[in-house]
Amino acid sequence: MSTLSLAVRDSSTMLRRNLLHARRYPSLTLNLLLTPIMLLLLFVYIFGDTMSAGIGGADRSDYIAFIVPGILMMTIGSTTIGTAVSVSTDMSEGIIARFRTMAIHRGSVIVGHVVGSVLQSVASVVLVGAVGVAIGFRSTDATVLEWFAAFGLLVLFAMALTWIAVGMGLVSPNAEAASNNAMPLILLPLLSSAFVPLDTMPGWFQPIAEYQPFTPAIETMRGLLLGTEIGNNGWIAVAWCLGLTVLGYLWSTSKFNDDPK
Repeated sequence: MSTLSLAVRDSSTMLRRNLLHARRYPSLTLNLLLTPIMLLLLFVYIFGDTMSAGIGGADRSDYIAFIVPGILMMTIGSTTIGTAVSVSTDMSEGIIARFRTMAIHRGSVIVGHVVGSVLQSVASVVLVGAVGVAIGFRSTDATVLEWFAAFGLLVLFAMALTWIAVGMGLVSPNAEAASNNAMPLILLPLLSSAFVPLDTMPGWFQPIAEYQPFTPAIETMRGLLLGTEIGNNGWIAVAWCLGLTVLGYLWSTSKFNDDPK
């Protein structure tokens, strides 16, 4: 078999392994999925009327339209924490050391984690999106092209955060440390435009919210799903995704290829 065929075969095997683990032990994914769902319900039903007035909306439905795109991007960050924990667990339990001694494509172990995490992220977004639709979110003004663009952004963003999460898992000594190291992936959305517009934030805080990966991604997703203008946010979000993907890939492969101590 050619090198490419071996890589595809071994990566597919590792992908099946990770998906089986996720199916047999769903508690971690479900726990991480609860965070964005609980925040969505909390902000809509407890603070919805007040927050809607704050963004100039007429009623709670305006705030639902505003918050759901941000919650969808937050879901990706939350789901990838599970990837960091899974990778760290494999490292600490010695299975990756065992894989290194086997006649398999070296990169297939990481590729299996990455592809599996992206698929889980997309599935999690679909579930959270279904909750959003159930409580009143509608995307009637988006075109078919905008829907495809929104899906592409979700996959690209999930890929970027997953590579970063894999790196965090590889450098963490245990699962607890991996979970703590990956916490910025769920904290950054709280410091973005997911819940309130940038121009309503204090002046000193606006740069913190603006110059990070989640805000342009959220603004782009919001524009695509609601059929509104996205301005420069589209290319900025793509640039963040590509940059984080390259950074995460180089970091992860470097740490994975280090000789075990």
